[in-house]
Amino acid sequence: MIITTTDGVEGRTISTYCGVVSGEAVMGTNIFRDMFAGIRDIVGGRSGSYEKELKNAKALSLEAMVAEAEEMGADAIVGVDLDYESLGGNDKSMLMVAANGTAVKLG
Repeated sequence: MIITTTDGVEGRTISTYCGVVSGEAVMGTNIFRDMFAGIRDIVGGRSGSYEKELKNAKALSLEAMVAEAEEMGADAIVGVDLDYESLGGNDKSMLMVAANGTAVKLG
């Protein structure tokens, strides 16, 4: 499956637009990760545990989007957009990644 943020695939013609596809992944955080991220906020630096969780959520959301496109018989997904949100009220204890795009068949 070809996945691209552009509106087409270079050198290929889109023959059919199958429809909009999406995939979401919501990941919970835990107290220890939050505590160490808070320390990073104070002293500076990157939070490896949050970065790892975001990468995992991104991969899961893309996998879900691809599965939906495959069910439609698509060859590619164009115009892909990734959105990141923190959920959970005041404590923001959940991370969400949503992937959206257009499933297409290539000629």
